[in-house]
Amino acid sequence: MVEVMKALFPTLGRVRLYVQLVMLFLTVWGGSLVGHYAADKISNALPALSCAYDQQNGGYCVLVPLQHQMHHRVGEALVRAQEVSLKIVLPLLFTLASFAAFFLVLGKAFCGWVCPLGTLQEWTHKPGRRFGRPLHTLDPAATGRVRPVKWLVLLGLVFLLPLLTGLGVTPHSFGNPYCDVCPSRIATTLLTADSSELAIRLGDGWTFALGALANTLFGFVMVAALAVRQPFCRICPMLAMNAAFRRFSLTRLVKRRHDKCDKCGVCAKACPMDIHEIHTEHGRRAYHDDCTLCGRCAEFCPDDDVISIRFGPIPVFRSSRDYYRGRVAGELPDGTVKPVRIVRRQPGKEAS
Repeated sequence: MVEVMKALFPTLGRVRLYVQLVMLFLTVWGGSLVGHYAADKISNALPALSCAYDQQNGGYCVLVPLQHQMHHRVGEALVRAQEVSLKIVLPLLFTLASFAAFFLVLGKAFCGWVCPLGTLQEWTHKPGRRFGRPLHTLDPAATGRVRPVKWLVLLGLVFLLPLLTGLGVTPHSFGNPYCDVCPSRIATTLLTADSSELAIRLGDGWTFALGALANTLFGFVMVAALAVRQPFCRICPMLAMNAAFRRFSLTRLVKRRHDKCDKCGVCAKACPMDIHEIHTEHGRRAYHDDCTLCGRCAEFCPDDDVISIRFGPIPVFRSSRDYYRGRVAGELPDGTVKPVRIVRRQPGKEAS
């Protein structure tokens, strides 16, 4: 028996020849043996050139389904992905890129120096202080409860509800829910003598509810601003957006450690956002998420170069003892404006 096996398979080359013969038959005429349908089901991904154009073969070359998948799956999917990129990804990237370009320069100063709603709230608060309205501030516990709201507004009204509306899950009325309730929409249009945004639209129930909420919120913010500094800024989603990227901006607040910092607490009293960390912390922790870079903490710091606003390594403004003395001569840290002293000139004497 051994002699017979040696005669049939004297070398490995002979074994390979027999295998080639068998496979040649299967890959060229195998379909004639088992039927074309069965041959098609045996395999359509053979790692050899078993041509699909041969109607009698026992299986297809892997390159056939691979090309099919590249054409009808990958290629067409990439075309759809390209459409998604052009219609969705690129516009989103341009929006974020323009935001990043502006934010890189001024950072959170957009809240304290540029935002029109922030300016209107600050200006509304001044008459309240002038006419003796009581000042309401938030203690650390209350501030901690309010701070998460801006992130919920950002995630819920700016991202989640519009996305769900685009997917068809929520009603069309929730396409831009934040803009529908934003008090800046009403405030800035009123400044242009356009009162149309005060009108409540009667479409569906949700449209009516959003319009009613917008008017209520606008009225509440304007009235609250008389006694509370920057009431809407504390829950504003733009503050959350700016807070998320504040470490990337060249403009930032810097507070160095000082042996008198735990004594006076004037900087915390001057902060319109009730950021108590500016008094108790130093370094990065003092530059809190809620900071709008208004600079009041630096203005009312009574020591030299403790708190500063910097553009990169360049100090733009630094606290100064002399500046503090001049500043408190006209206004207290909490915003109370001191009455103007009128000195009457006496006959024959110069006014002092």
